[in-house]
Amino acid sequence: MESKFYQADEHRAEKVHELFATIARRYDLLNDLMSLGLHRRWKRRLVRMVQSVVLQQRVHGVPVYKPLAILDLCCGTGDLAAAFLRENTNNFVVGADFSGEMLNVARLREENAPPSLAHKCEFRDGGIACSEWPNPVRWLRADALRLPFEDNSFDTVSVGYGLRNLADIEQGLREILRVLRPGGKFVSLDFGKPESPTFRALYFGYLRVVLPILGRLFCGDPDTHGYILASLQNYLAQRGIKEMMTSQGWRDCGFEEFWLGSMAINYGSKPG
Repeated sequence: MESKFYQADEHRAEKVHELFATIARRYDLLNDLMSLGLHRRWKRRLVRMVQSVVLQQRVHGVPVYKPLAILDLCCGTGDLAAAFLRENTNNFVVGADFSGEMLNVARLREENAPPSLAHKCEFRDGGIACSEWPNPVRWLRADALRLPFEDNSFDTVSVGYGLRNLADIEQGLREILRVLRPGGKFVSLDFGKPESPTFRALYFGYLRVVLPILGRLFCGDPDTHGYILASLQNYLAQRGIKEMMTSQGWRDCGFEEFWLGSMAINYGSKPG
């Protein structure tokens, strides 16, 4: 499967940026259509995988969580960043993406959302300091391969459907490892590769036939969603990402699969 938005060369980042500029306004709608709304469930699972390990106590049966400094990388339209705040309003969340068009949608989503009681913090010289900050999420345009943060800045780094799009995944993982605090957790939800040859053939057939139709109908260009299969075919997927993380020195690496491995959450921790 080919797509004009996928190039495995020095122009890859440029083409991916062009893709997301094209689909930004329809991104959320198409995610719902492609997954029948299930991507929302998988994202909730990702958020709870992080929060469940920092449960401090229960007060009258209600869980009380430790606040986290979270970087939602490749944040897109901001739904995952918002989910981290819904789970714990004291979390400090930074949503970073290299697409200005996607960040504009994220900001608009936040403006139209109910007021948040989020803890107010800010960045100072690359570090995090508590202060009066007017927005519950800080949106930032940034390159995932050259993050503008000091070492050991975040408790958690999350990525939703973004790791596969990096021009250099190995370098991206090194940057994530650098900005995590010792013991900090990385979680990434993305398309996977099923082990079953039969189901993989059916799944890839769906991506090859149905998604370009959605791209043409909603974005005027079948290549916008033909890109998904093109990028997935060249992606290491859940098992390869686990191996790469292990080779870089990550701890407790693994993955959780959905839909027979067609989707997966990779996870790991920075040695502490």
